[in-house]
Amino acid sequence: MRKTSARLLALLSLLQARREWPGALLAERLDVSPRTVRRDVDRLRELGYPVAAVKGPDGGYRLGAGTELPPLLFDDDQAVALAVALQTAAMTGAGIEEAAARALTTVRQVLPARLRHRIDALRITAVDRPGNGLAPQADTEVLLALSTAVRARETLRFDYRAPDHAPASRPGTPPPPRRAEPHHLVTWGGRWYLVAWDLDREDWRTFRVDRLTPRIPTGPRFTPRELPGGDVTAYVATRFRGAHHPDSAPDWPCRGEVVLHRPAPEVAGFAHDGVVEELAPDRCRLTLGSWSWPSLAALIGRFDADFEIVGPPELSAAFARLGRRYAQAAARSTPGTPGPPHRPGTSDAHADTP
Repeated sequence: MRKTSARLLALLSLLQARREWPGALLAERLDVSPRTVRRDVDRLRELGYPVAAVKGPDGGYRLGAGTELPPLLFDDDQAVALAVALQTAAMTGAGIEEAAARALTTVRQVLPARLRHRIDALRITAVDRPGNGLAPQADTEVLLALSTAVRARETLRFDYRAPDHAPASRPGTPPPPRRAEPHHLVTWGGRWYLVAWDLDREDWRTFRVDRLTPRIPTGPRFTPRELPGGDVTAYVATRFRGAHHPDSAPDWPCRGEVVLHRPAPEVAGFAHDGVVEELAPDRCRLTLGSWSWPSLAALIGRFDADFEIVGPPELSAAFARLGRRYAQAAARSTPGTPGPPHRPGTSDAHADTP
C-alpha cells in the first residue's frame, strides 16, 4: 500500500482528471478501502482543497473551486506549458509582467531538475517594431472590468482618450462618455483592443484599451448583435488592414503583382503573407498586399532589386508618385542640384501616403 502522502497526491491527480468520481471507483484505483478514501478526502480538505461529496446511489466526490489557492499538482507537460506561458506574459501588454516573473520563480523552484533544464533553455524577449518602443500597457483592472462586462453582456460607459496628435473637438471641454455594447477583448500587435457596438455612432468600433477608462456602474444588459462575418479574428484583421466597411473581405484593400529580379528563396523569407512564385533561378513573381498603393510600392522597393510591374494600374501610378517624391527629396538634399521639371497642372499634394 502506498504511503499516505503519495496516496494523497494520487487521489488529487485523479480528482483533477475528471469532473466526478464514484467513491468505489476511487477506492479501486487507489487499491484502498472506501473508508480510507473518505479519510484521505478529509485530509485534502484540511489542506485547502474544496472536495465536495456527490449524492447518489454510489456516492462520489468532485473537486470544486474554493476561496483560497491550495497547492496545485501538474504533470510534466502542464508544468512546462505553465512556465512557457509565464515567460510570454511580457508580450501581452496586460501589466502583469512583475507578477508573472514572481510566479515563474515559484514554479521553477519546485520543478524537477529534468524539467528545470528544459525551462532554462527557453528565453523569450518581447520586441516591438524598431524605434516604436514597447506597446502601451493596458491596466490589469481595466482588462478585468472589460472582460466582466463582455461576459455579463452589460453596456459600458467609458471615457476615451484621443491620440496625442488628434485635435480636441472643444478646447477646455471634456468629451462626453462613450456608450458601447462590449463583445470581444482581443490583442493585436502587442496592444489590447475592445471590439464593441458603438451606441452613439450605431456602428462597430475597436477601442484601444490603454486609452479607455470605464465608468461605474455599467449600464443595462443587452442582447449581443452578430459580429460582421461572425468571426472576431477575421473582423479585426479586416479593420487593421484598412478595409473600413465591416462586410469587407478580410484581405488587404490594395494588392499588386510584380516580377522581382531576385531568387524566390531570398524573397520568401521577407514576404510575410505575400505569395512568391519561382520563375527562374534569379527571378520570381511576388503578389503582395497593403493598406494603400504607395505603401505597397514602398514595401516592394525594400527588396532592393530591379522588377517589372504586372499590375494593377494603381500600383504603377503609386510607383510614379513615389519616384517623383524621392527624386525631389534627393535634389533638395544636394545643394546646387536642380530638381526635376514640374509640369503645370500636376501635383502630389493629394496623393495617398503610407
